[in-house]
Amino acid sequence: MIDEKLLEYLETYLTDSRREKFHKVLEQRTKHFTVATEDVYQLHNTSAVIRSCDVFGIQEVNIVEERNSKRIDREIAMGAQKWVDLNRYHTVKDCITDLKQKGYQIVATTPHTNDCELHEFDATKKSCFFFGRETEGLSDEVLNAANSYLKIPMYGFTESLNISVSAAIILQHVTTKLKHSDIDWQLTEQEKLEKRLDWVKKTIKSYDDIVARYYQD
Repeated sequence: MIDEKLLEYLETYLTDSRREKFHKVLEQRTKHFTVATEDVYQLHNTSAVIRSCDVFGIQEVNIVEERNSKRIDREIAMGAQKWVDLNRYHTVKDCITDLKQKGYQIVATTPHTNDCELHEFDATKKSCFFFGRETEGLSDEVLNAANSYLKIPMYGFTESLNISVSAAIILQHVTTKLKHSDIDWQLTEQEKLEKRLDWVKKTIKSYDDIVARYYQD
């Protein structure tokens, strides 16, 4: 359990604007949707996806590193990795199993015989959007496990978009639909408290010393 009195004390070390920003952002955060990237080769693509998740209020990102083990590109993510929770997996199987146990349907973002276009997507369903490798796309393991297949309508000569662009387009659309629905999509009060403490910890440089002094007093 979160010590709320400690949290409130720690927040006095933040500026008013930063404290207000934390509260404002948390009101728009959701775990109703999440994103998974599967062995994305270009580091900047994964980083850009994380940035888009932060922008559109997605609290968790799932990174599968079965072939490619990566560090997050701090410059491109522009600090988003501090505010978004990263779940890392060594295998696609482990990632899918964990997501399904959490109640997510697996959505493969790829053209498919049974696909639906973005405007048709049912935003009321708790969903994880999977994005695949730059040239190969999603693996057969993801495609076979998918509950739904989603595509962005395209009308030009180019047949695909960069995954970070695709992620931004999809997330903007589905989160807008979600926030106009009756679904209870926000974080729970406990999750908000946990994130407040986590973000305070990542913001205050002398966090450990301040906590130690608080309990000594």
